[in-house]
Amino acid sequence: MLKGLGGLGDMAGMMKKAQEMQTKMAEMQDGLKNVMVTGESGAGLVKATATAKGDLTALDIDPSIFNGDDKEVVEDLILAAIKDAQAKATERAQEEMGKLTEGLGLPPGMKLPF
Repeated sequence: MLKGLGGLGDMAGMMKKAQEMQTKMAEMQDGLKNVMVTGESGAGLVKATATAKGDLTALDIDPSIFNGDDKEVVEDLILAAIKDAQAKATERAQEEMGKLTEGLGLPPGMKLPF
């Protein structure tokens, strides 16, 4: 590429790849808001839907769980469904990041962005 400049040619190539990676990461991050995941609890009685960025978008509660005596149980089921959706969102985001970085030769499990 830039013969007489020693390692500068490689540096220019690395910089170009880094810029491409940055653009792809931004696109991937933007795309995560369109990927939906659903967390469940109580064998599906409570479902929480979130984007892969972790933003809660919907909550579906089966009416059969509404009983005044079971208020704490219902609250626990709601929290469990939300936590499950958030965990799935994190997992999905990591999967998408893995797809993006697999061609870079990075060690497995390396977390990006740094």
